[in-house]
Amino acid sequence: MPRTRGTQPYRCKSRYQTSGQVPHALFGISLLTELTIEWRVTWRPAQRRRAPYNGAMNEHPEAAGNAAHPYARLDPLTVLDAVDSVGLRGDGRLLALNSYENRVYRVGREDGPPVVVKFYRPGRWSDAAILEEHAFLAELEREEVPVVPASVLDGRTLHEHAGFRFAVFPSRGGRAPELFDPKVLEWIGRFIGRIHAVGATQPFRARPALNLETFGREPRAFLLGHGFIPPELLTAYASVLDQALDGVARCFDRAGDVAAIRLHGDCHAGNVLWTDDGPHFVDFDDSRMGPAVQDLWMLLSGERADMVRQLSDVLAGYEDFMEFDARQLHLVEALRTLRLIHYSAWLAMRWDDPAFPAAFPWFNTQRYWQDRILELREQVALMDEPPLWPA
Repeated sequence: MPRTRGTQPYRCKSRYQTSGQVPHALFGISLLTELTIEWRVTWRPAQRRRAPYNGAMNEHPEAAGNAAHPYARLDPLTVLDAVDSVGLRGDGRLLALNSYENRVYRVGREDGPPVVVKFYRPGRWSDAAILEEHAFLAELEREEVPVVPASVLDGRTLHEHAGFRFAVFPSRGGRAPELFDPKVLEWIGRFIGRIHAVGATQPFRARPALNLETFGREPRAFLLGHGFIPPELLTAYASVLDQALDGVARCFDRAGDVAAIRLHGDCHAGNVLWTDDGPHFVDFDDSRMGPAVQDLWMLLSGERADMVRQLSDVLAGYEDFMEFDARQLHLVEALRTLRLIHYSAWLAMRWDDPAFPAAFPWFNTQRYWQDRILELREQVALMDEPPLWPA
């Protein structure tokens, strides 16, 4: 596709013909919808109004309208410009992938295979924290752990364009792992053990830890301080939330002084892609310091007997490469409780992003908070049960 340099804006010829723009409603909100666009591109120097790309989010999610959200400026032309800015020639094909915290696109190329481009949410991570994620992935790749590291382009992995920080990754496919198969669980456990063996060699310095404060008390303060809980449920929710956090504290006391290592951080089945050659792990965006069992418990499901069997299969592979401290089994339900609390606060903190009301319409309804009260009551009881096997 011919490109020339000049000072004229992009001219777009597509079935979404407007004034050279694709409507935002058609891009970025309808995730997993591919836009096949024929572009005739005339290059222009970047002249958009530039904003600080690491600015803070609004303190109150309801304080600003959707149009003020920083991702409102991330249109398809900006995505294509960003890809061009690092020397990759996009062919106009864009697929918005299923990501809410960041914006992630598979971008077709004229001169090579497609790439995945991740635009980091403004205000979430510092540059140093993002680069620690990239460095961890590079360490893992050097040890032949199957991960997808950020591509080094122009000598770096983190780039900036039009006020957005972004990174480019190879596009890797795969299917969901069959977690009912003991051999699959053992195989996954073997690779998580290898991730943790590397993760234990040094700490993160710019990324936070997963603990009672960051995943419990801070989310509690946000939820109770920003008017999300219906008044008639506020007392009940606050009470059970405090009981749950007390239960988490008791679990950590029973576990004792367990080691904190660099983790994947969000190691559920959706972030493990399976091929005929085995698994590979994606999306280390939530990587942080924490107990090793954080990367194991989300692979467990079903009744207690089922989880005991699944954990045994995972650890059969894990302990080939990394010793597991059984005291951490006191933390399984505590970490589940923290994730539930953090998840509600995450939705609340992101409610100014128009993608969130569209994708989670059930959030912040009366029924939602009633269900959370019941859920936390169940967790309070579960945290007082013995671990899956004696520590």
